[in-house]
Amino acid sequence: MHRARKRFGQNFLTDESIVRRIADRYHGTAQTIVEIGPGKGALTSALVDTARRIIALELDRDLIPLLNRQFGGQLPKQHSFELHQADALQFDWSTLSAEAPLHVVGNLPYNVATPLIFKLLDNLKMISDMQFMLQWEVVSRLCAEPGSKHYGQLSVVVQNLCVPTALFDVPPSAFDPPPKVTSGVVLLVPRPEPVVAADQQAAFTHLVKCAFAQRRKTLRNNLKELLSAEQISACGIDPGHRAETLSLTQFKSLTDVFSAT
Repeated sequence: MHRARKRFGQNFLTDESIVRRIADRYHGTAQTIVEIGPGKGALTSALVDTARRIIALELDRDLIPLLNRQFGGQLPKQHSFELHQADALQFDWSTLSAEAPLHVVGNLPYNVATPLIFKLLDNLKMISDMQFMLQWEVVSRLCAEPGSKHYGQLSVVVQNLCVPTALFDVPPSAFDPPPKVTSGVVLLVPRPEPVVAADQQAAFTHLVKCAFAQRRKTLRNNLKELLSAEQISACGIDPGHRAETLSLTQFKSLTDVFSAT
């Protein structure tokens, strides 16, 4: 019997009602689903009924035989299951060719959630949507609005490229072993076009990172190496304000000026 391992951040989803709520989103619509961290296959079992092709990425090599026994060669006709023993953070996503954009789903460990989301943002051209189980704190940060205590660099960078929606929360009792915090499911849908132009993405990300470098400091202080107070004011923004008060559109305005300097 496989026991959850702390080094992989494993908390296996066991609540069938939660499994069904996640899987039902894809019923009759999904061609290819990529599942990150299938674990013991609880969610996979529901997904194989909804998609023609399931691609699973599992880091724990001890779970590979279990998953192969469950799903290898035992799927309905015209369905396929591909299992990769791989770290999703190191995986070459460009190798996943598909006739239609990918639906990415997974129960993500806290310690890899943010870097993995950033990696997937670099591969949005091949992604239709992403549905993740995360600690509720991360869900709050992804969906936060200006002025919220959760609003920060992650909120701004993700919302520039995707529209996030918090779907529902998940209690610790839905997992084995139960985590110490509440989790939540979030949906990320790529925008047809990012708010900030593609050729300004690097400048935008750098500016946002600097703006939030020290949350209690003002834009005048955090951005002094990038923009003068006069340049910030010219965007209709008070340089005495903090980054957490700015909208995505205002960050775009600052990026336009920064890119032109």
